[in-house]
Amino acid sequence: MARVDPAVAAARTAVRTALAGLGPGDLVLVACSGGADSLALAAAVSFEARRVGKSVRSRGHAVRAGAVVVDHGLQEGSADVAERAAAQCRALGLDPVLVRGPEGPGQPERPERPEQSGRPDGQDGPARPDGAGAGGPEAAARALRYGAIEEAAAETGAARVLLGHTLDDQAEQVLLGLARGAGARSLGGMPRERGILRRPFLGLRRAQTEAVCAASGLDYWTDPTNLLPEAGSAERFTPLRSRVRGRVLPVLEDTLGPGVAEALARTADQLRDDADLLDTLAADLLDRARAAAVPGPDAEIGPDAEPRPDAEPGEDALDVEVLARAHPALRRRALRLAALAAGCRPTDTTTRHVDALDAFVVSWSGQGPAGLPGGARARRACGRLFLRAAPTGNSDGWTGVRPPTTTQE
Repeated sequence: MARVDPAVAAARTAVRTALAGLGPGDLVLVACSGGADSLALAAAVSFEARRVGKSVRSRGHAVRAGAVVVDHGLQEGSADVAERAAAQCRALGLDPVLVRGPEGPGQPERPERPEQSGRPDGQDGPARPDGAGAGGPEAAARALRYGAIEEAAAETGAARVLLGHTLDDQAEQVLLGLARGAGARSLGGMPRERGILRRPFLGLRRAQTEAVCAASGLDYWTDPTNLLPEAGSAERFTPLRSRVRGRVLPVLEDTLGPGVAEALARTADQLRDDADLLDTLAADLLDRARAAAVPGPDAEIGPDAEPRPDAEPGEDALDVEVLARAHPALRRRALRLAALAAGCRPTDTTTRHVDALDAFVVSWSGQGPAGLPGGARARRACGRLFLRAAPTGNSDGWTGVRPPTTTQE
């Protein structure tokens, strides 16, 4: 029996876990960019899709495996890269293979090219020293990519969509969160599972996915924005994540020794578990604050409570006393969840906004309404905190609320 390459075996094992529980004939899609990570994922899915549930007691069964390739249209030749990725997916036996262009139906507007922006980081408005922010080409491309993936999944009825993020991507995510002074939810990195999305390669290194491609005869594409400019070459836009990858992580490995990326990924796993628990407790606190804001036999209203007029249409009412009695960490987390429920984007809702909401609860001095992202508003009256969404969602079109466990991906 031929020996299987160790990297190929590791990739197949990771995918086997991600496919567990799928029924015969279910469809799984691979989000493929043509890079080493997603092509390695496509190869592993092609193999494992034929033997889901196989064990010493079961022959297993087959599921259908397809792919979705998203062309962001940000670089010359991107359409050729997308078609080459699609062709390799088809050669692996994946079907259907969908290619989504930058201006396909129902997709976000094509992101601006970095070189067209007056900012060195490709964003509009005043530059932030940490390079963070909800805007810019990276965020726009991410929104387009996930929008196209969700659309393809809905169109095909896919039971799961697999993404090729690796342990290296997770480590970079944690470092970026640390640089921004982010909380545990952001430092928890990317989840292994969210809805129908799965990231089976979060335990694999990027070098392993490249080894899978080499062993499988796959010709992967390297995005030039993932590489640092060569010394003496013309200055060009380099995403912050690429600078962390090419400069910061190597310095940490050289200074602290090997294993930094693995340690950062373990930190993400631990903090995500903590954040999941805290979010569950915060959601329960939010429910209790809402219930107490409505007069009734079970409402938690003190003997000196103020009169309680009804909330205006479209307002979310929260009892201030219930919130004030809670631990600050839970209270602030609950207030952020309330802001998300009012239509604020997670990436736009900062510590400053949560501070303003918390001040209504613990340092009330008659202050007027506070503005929240996307045109939402908050005010306090009669012992209650009211949050109102913008009349038409919010200014950037966000009209829903993500689950409490969602972070930026």
